[in-house]
Amino acid sequence: MLTVIRRIVAAAFLGLLTAFPCSALTDRAMPQDAALAAQPVSLPDMALGPVNAPVTIVEFSSLTCPHCAAFEQNVFPMLKSRYIDAGKVRFVSREFPLDIKAASGSMLARCAAGGDVPKYFEAVDMLFKRQEGLLENTLETMNDIGQHFGMSDEAVAACVKDQTLLDKLSADQKFAYEQLKVDATPYFFVNGERLRGAMSFEELEAKIKPLLAR
Repeated sequence: MLTVIRRIVAAAFLGLLTAFPCSALTDRAMPQDAALAAQPVSLPDMALGPVNAPVTIVEFSSLTCPHCAAFEQNVFPMLKSRYIDAGKVRFVSREFPLDIKAASGSMLARCAAGGDVPKYFEAVDMLFKRQEGLLENTLETMNDIGQHFGMSDEAVAACVKDQTLLDKLSADQKFAYEQLKVDATPYFFVNGERLRGAMSFEELEAKIKPLLAR
C-alpha cells in the first residue's frame, strides 16, 4: 500500500510538498483578512468551540512537523480547557501536509472520523503522538490507528487511494499557499492576524486576552 500512497499523493502534491518548512520562528507582524482565513474551502472545517466565539484561531499543521506535534501535546490541551471549552475560542484545524506521509495521515484522520469532529481531533492527536511511527513505519502505524477507529487494513488502503479526498486536500493546501500565503507549519490566524511558527501557550494567550477584552 505504501507504494500506492507515494505514487498517488506525489502526483497531487508534486512541486508543493518540499517547498515548506516546519518552522520554529514566529512572525506576528502582518495582519490578514479574517474572513478569508476563516472560510472553509473544499473540505469541511474540523472545529471546536462555538461559531460565535469572540476569538477564532485557525491552525495550519502537518502531521510530520515536530513543532506541530509539540503544539498539539503541550499547548492545545491548555487552550482547550481554558478557552475553547469555555466558549471563548473557536479552534479550526486545517491540513497543510509537508510530505507524502503527512498527507496520508491527514486522509486517514478524515476517514477515521467520518465527519465526527471529536473523532477527527482524537485521530489527529493519536497521529501526532505516534509521529515517529508515522515517519518510520508508516503502513503499520496507519493500520494500527485505523483499527482503533474500527477500520480494517483494506479500509485504510481504500482511504489513502480516495482520489476525491486527495484532490480536496490538495486544493485546500493550494488555496492556503496562494491566497493566505501560508508557507510553513505550524501557521496560525488569530482573528485574522497571522502567527507564523512555533507558539508557546503564554505567547498565544497574550494574543487572545486583548481580543476578549474588546
